[in-house]
Amino acid sequence: MAKLPLITALFWVMKILATTLGETGGDVIGQTLALGYLAGIGIFVGFLVIVLALQLRVRTFHPVLFWAVILATSLVGTEISDYINDTLGLGYGTGALILIGALVVVLVVWRFVGDTMQVERIGSRKDESLYWIATLISNTLGTSTGDYLAHDNSGLGAGYITSTIIISVALLVLLGAHYLTPISGTLIFWAAYVLTRPLGANAGNTLSKAQDQGGLGIGTYGASAVLLGLLVICLCYQIFTRRRQTRVLADVGSPQAA
Repeated sequence: MAKLPLITALFWVMKILATTLGETGGDVIGQTLALGYLAGIGIFVGFLVIVLALQLRVRTFHPVLFWAVILATSLVGTEISDYINDTLGLGYGTGALILIGALVVVLVVWRFVGDTMQVERIGSRKDESLYWIATLISNTLGTSTGDYLAHDNSGLGAGYITSTIIISVALLVLLGAHYLTPISGTLIFWAAYVLTRPLGANAGNTLSKAQDQGGLGIGTYGASAVLLGLLVICLCYQIFTRRRQTRVLADVGSPQAA
């Protein structure tokens, strides 16, 4: 059985919820509690190391572990992006370009040394490790991209709500391309995978930021609580339907079948 879930509507809903929670949760540490981005990186990297080690050791799909790693990469990505852009002063555009380059390198390496880039069919530790590296970079990139679209300083200044709409339209275009064009499904998946992160970043900021900053003023604690509750509901459903949420590799003739 594959260790990663099927790419369904539920997957995308949970990915957006997890990455949005990663934005608001990261802001709790870095901004609300004012512990600083380096402290946030240290805390969340520790969490990521633990859950990723457990995820790599299991042999089948475990929803709690999988989404814990997704959430951890989102939390770490938020802190790394804010550190690069704000503390180091590189700016959102420069930070995004650096991360785009890093993601391209990882995907190219994966293409040449990996067994498969089709996420639903990943069964080897090598491919799964490359998947999680790409996920961490894409979540970090998504934060920088979302900030670049939304913020006035060294960004386009579109605002949180407008930039969220822009990214949502881009995702709809990718959805249409998936069903109506012969474009590689793997390429479309990774494009959508990256875009869910800035969507989450801007949606999180829309919920948590004060109204005079273009947000709804719920705050990082309130927004994080709401998002966590929604994610737990989806997670419970996925646990209940676990056998329908992943692929049996032997059924599709994969050489990686357990």
